[in-house]
Amino acid sequence: MRILSIGEILWDIFPDQELLGGAALNFSANAARLGNSVALITAVGDDERGRRACGSMRSLGLATDFVSIAKQEATGVAHVSTTAEGEASFQIPRPAAFDTVAITPEMIRKIMPLKPDWMYFGTLLQMESHIEQEIEALRRALPEVCCFYDMNLRRGHWNLPLVQRLSRMASVLKLNESEAKILDELSRTRPATFSVASFCEDWSTQHDIETICITLGSAGCCVYEKGSFYTVPGYPVAVQDSVGAGDAFAAAFLHGYHHRWPILQTARFANALGAVVASRAGATPQWTMQECLEIISAAPTN
Repeated sequence: MRILSIGEILWDIFPDQELLGGAALNFSANAARLGNSVALITAVGDDERGRRACGSMRSLGLATDFVSIAKQEATGVAHVSTTAEGEASFQIPRPAAFDTVAITPEMIRKIMPLKPDWMYFGTLLQMESHIEQEIEALRRALPEVCCFYDMNLRRGHWNLPLVQRLSRMASVLKLNESEAKILDELSRTRPATFSVASFCEDWSTQHDIETICITLGSAGCCVYEKGSFYTVPGYPVAVQDSVGAGDAFAAAFLHGYHHRWPILQTARFANALGAVVASRAGATPQWTMQECLEIISAAPTN
């Protein structure tokens, strides 16, 4: 599978250390480890963190061909706070280097021979209207590409009209249950009790999305596909921190989805990889396919 990933690269700042992160970077690293060809469009600053980021990308098996260097902005950072249960929240100063991403006609010409099967993007980067417009232009230049929208809403870094526009581009949408509840409340036209299944059906119909996946933390995930709804339990692990777990889930889900695995097999694999990453420190820890398969095989059969 050939993936074109577009998004932020930044350093997650913890009280005792800083680790490379950013949803697009995390997703790309895990997708590449699964054997896929991944090109990441992003930007770093002309600074020490930017140089370390590019070096780390190479060590993760990611090329830096489409990483631009911002002269006026520093490499992005996210100040991470975690709860006792390992759940993370982020404070992201802006503007940052990733806000300077420019998908120029020259870049599009270089991308077209790659013939990507999928284009991955999130919400954060596209708060910059010029980037949203350039991503749409890139999509039009790649008429065969399918879009995977990994929503990743961060407080103060999204708005409903933007999310709705990006949803309309997506063949596959991934979000978490909290995000689904927020969107349901903001977009609902009549009083109703929230349910994941109803939200998926409504959002899919309104935005013409083929597949919606909603992560439920340790409880697993739900998948809505072409009118069918599946609930897939998660795998219990001792959570060290949840940073990057959702991005690993997204990479695993897209991997199985593209290769036309049965949807339950795809969701179980995604749950397993998300659990492995949550059990370790950092957003892109080492893991093996065998570990994921062992977690799946050890779980009770439902």
